[in-house]
Amino acid sequence: MALHICIAQLNFVVGDMPGNAQKIIDAARQAYEQGARLVLTPELSICGYAAEDLFLRPAFIAACDDAVKTVARELAGLKGLHVVVGHPVGGDVRSKSVQVQRRLNAASVLKEGRVLETYAKRELPNYQVFDERRYFTPGRGSCVFQVEGINVGLLICEDAWFDEPAMLAQESGAELLAVINASPFHVGKGGERVARMADRARAVNLPVVYAHLVGGQDEVVFDGASFAVGADGTLVGRAPAFQEDLFQVTADVAGDGLALTAPMAPVREPEADLWDALVLGVRDYIGKNGFPGVLLGLSGGIDSALVLAIAVDALGKDKVRAVMMPSPYTADISWIDARDMAARLGVRYDEISIVPQFEAFKAALADEFKGLPEDTAEENIQARIRGVLLMALSNKFGSIVLTTGNKSEMATGYCTLYGDMAGGFAVIKDVLKTAVFRLARWRNLNDPYGTGAAPIPERIITRPPSAELRADQVDQDSLPPYEVLDAILSRYMENDEGVEQVVAAGFERAVVERVARLVRINEYKRRQAPVGIRVTHRGFGKDWRYPITGKFRA
Repeated sequence: MALHICIAQLNFVVGDMPGNAQKIIDAARQAYEQGARLVLTPELSICGYAAEDLFLRPAFIAACDDAVKTVARELAGLKGLHVVVGHPVGGDVRSKSVQVQRRLNAASVLKEGRVLETYAKRELPNYQVFDERRYFTPGRGSCVFQVEGINVGLLICEDAWFDEPAMLAQESGAELLAVINASPFHVGKGGERVARMADRARAVNLPVVYAHLVGGQDEVVFDGASFAVGADGTLVGRAPAFQEDLFQVTADVAGDGLALTAPMAPVREPEADLWDALVLGVRDYIGKNGFPGVLLGLSGGIDSALVLAIAVDALGKDKVRAVMMPSPYTADISWIDARDMAARLGVRYDEISIVPQFEAFKAALADEFKGLPEDTAEENIQARIRGVLLMALSNKFGSIVLTTGNKSEMATGYCTLYGDMAGGFAVIKDVLKTAVFRLARWRNLNDPYGTGAAPIPERIITRPPSAELRADQVDQDSLPPYEVLDAILSRYMENDEGVEQVVAAGFERAVVERVARLVRINEYKRRQAPVGIRVTHRGFGKDWRYPITGKFRA
């Protein structure tokens, strides 16, 4: 007899326990009608992942408990249905100076109105963006339950990356491993997951069903793409990425084991994954926080062009507004290309000159600056005028400002506090400049959301990048060529290589030391930057925690 499994690959809202519970209930009912007798929801599906310090609030845990009971009660009439839900359990012992965890990252198996089993995650990640040991204590033992005569071993995310939890489940009689997950996206992570679960399947000679979360939560994005692998490690099915899905997997008895069958979503390009991650990150940040729309400064340069294209794909043209704010140093081609791109995408476009304000600031500071040449001070005044104008429009009309700085700029401090860094969400904060160019070219060749082909004028992609804050300025006046800079940043910042290692890889010492110094001295800027979407394995967010004040040199 076959077991029909539904992976409820859903997009939850952190802290919306009633809404999340209803989404699980609706999905379970639909899956049951389609023949499923086991429904797997993602890790911490009841409360959303990750709830951070909300886990420390007793009222939050109590609301999660109530939501689990609601799901069990509402699905009680569906005979034979087993639903796995993720939720926190328990509390802690606290004083003002000491905290002892008693809280668990758990999953419960619900059947016909009652909790059949509850399993607690054993392996708690505490690296990159993860802080689970701050909130949870490790579980013990294993959890194996029977559905339609098949013994299912339950694991939670990180458990499946280690040997012991799966081996314990196997020793307890499991014939199939069900792994519920909330694994943040970064480029290349999908392939790594499949490879590790294939290794786990082969190690215990059991098939694995991997149920994954989808959606954006502050700086992290979850990509879905749930999957199933056979006992021999062969990938047998994969759900679509970056969208909700009720993904059906069938387990049939075959000889001494089980054979899994499932639909197979096509293999995707890395640029498609990256684009969809940025789009989903914007859509969910704006939508889940209730902003009516977004606005951004459109300069005629490639960074703001890319952000505009992402925003329109995420939200639609009617929720996006672009503002061009020319200065005395803005080239004609910049406003020509900005107008062209806004017209191609159909967004509202306005031009507000900053020349009067810039002249007023210079006049006010004339006595202070007397006898001194124009330098970064005057450049930053222009950026800050633009920031003030965008924030004024945001305050007046409620739309959030999207900043347009990329990871290369964030790393080296090639950005202005309270200027181009002013805003509420940094869309390409974790995208290196070379990847910005690559994504722009990819988007001009693809129209994944039907918002318009080739939205970025070719000249924006091919002209030398410039902040246009002084005459004849180009980025390479202040930075190494981006191909060199980004290669160094990938080694030094993303992979923790020291200066000597980077130099040994063939880069000029003076350039490497300069880049390392820029990364080091601009930590104070990054601490004041808006939250942005993480798309690499090391971003300038939760997984970058360096002191502002310090003397160590790598």
